[in-house]
Amino acid sequence: MKIINTPHAPAAIGPYSQGVATNGLIFFSGQIALTPEGNFLDSSLEAQAIQVFKNIDALLEEAGVGKNNIVKATVFLEDLAHFTAFNELYATWLDGHKPARSCVQATLPKGAKVEVEVVVACP
Repeated sequence: MKIINTPHAPAAIGPYSQGVATNGLIFFSGQIALTPEGNFLDSSLEAQAIQVFKNIDALLEEAGVGKNNIVKATVFLEDLAHFTAFNELYATWLDGHKPARSCVQATLPKGAKVEVEVVVACP
């Protein structure tokens, strides 16, 4: 098992890792709109989603993989009324890649509007 950690994404704020690689897969912890410095962007869904994607991109880079290696995403929305708006942002970020995905409504840390976690295949 290998721990994935980068200063270019927010540090874990509890007893967990930013990511763990094992048996050909990398499991990244859920990302909310925290900057790498740990500041929460209490802003629009779009601004929060963009920060979430930046965090995931930083973790992917640290692991030496790209978005096309994402095999599964789990999306948590604080309100499913944001589903369509989030989908547009998500599709743009993935640029044609379509991993498996689940999406659920949930109460999120810090009042976040969105959280995303991904599972990635190692090359």
